[in-house]
Amino acid sequence: MTDFLIRKFVPDHEKTTDVGVRAAYGKLSSTVSIVSNLVLFALKLLAGILSASVAITADAFNNLSDASSGIITLLGFKMAGKPADPEHPYGHARYEYLSGLLISVLILVIGVELLKSGLDKIFHPELTVFRFVTAGILIASIAVKLWLCVFNRKVGILIDSGALKAASADSRNDVLSTTAVLAATVISHFTHVDLDGYMGVAVAAFILYSGVGLVKETVSPLLGRAPDPETVQMIRDKIMSYPGVLGTHDLMLHD
Repeated sequence: MTDFLIRKFVPDHEKTTDVGVRAAYGKLSSTVSIVSNLVLFALKLLAGILSASVAITADAFNNLSDASSGIITLLGFKMAGKPADPEHPYGHARYEYLSGLLISVLILVIGVELLKSGLDKIFHPELTVFRFVTAGILIASIAVKLWLCVFNRKVGILIDSGALKAASADSRNDVLSTTAVLAATVISHFTHVDLDGYMGVAVAAFILYSGVGLVKETVSPLLGRAPDPETVQMIRDKIMSYPGVLGTHDLMLHD
């Protein structure tokens, strides 16, 4: 499916370093993410209302936030594709880093909100109702999010995009959180022990941990991260290939 979408909607998809091609990849990934998450939000909200589960309802709004993240990514790629101008002689490509940072911050916000909801459910427990339609919706959501994780990771690696890699990690978090919510719902139904709030807190802790790591990863290139050894060696080999060059020193990379 991923390869089909790329061939269908990304002209010249092999030219992954071209600004226009990168923008097309970003548009495709963002559109797929927005549509998928809006559908999942509607289905999970229905499931949360039917089961009276704060964890499922919170998970639904997590998908709504993911749709917002898709819009941020889309705008980030659009602005990153703007050509250089007198005020920005190096171009606008760092908008990709900024969009990745915004997504990372949104992940942290979602983690905090899930933590608050989980704690509230622990201290003010309410009966959670198990329904097979709810379980079906959650299983479908897990499958969709797993595919989105693979899709965004593949595209992120193809064009070396921090924003899409962050989106992939966010989808991975959603797979884990929705799986945990589903497990808690099933266990609570058969054991009559309400785990809804406790599972919400556990999921929130994992999301916060992941969000902090993503913030560090997206901030680093904005602060001027040193190039990796492979890139340094490639540049040095290229320089040394010219006759008359005796050596190199003080290599600095503008990303």
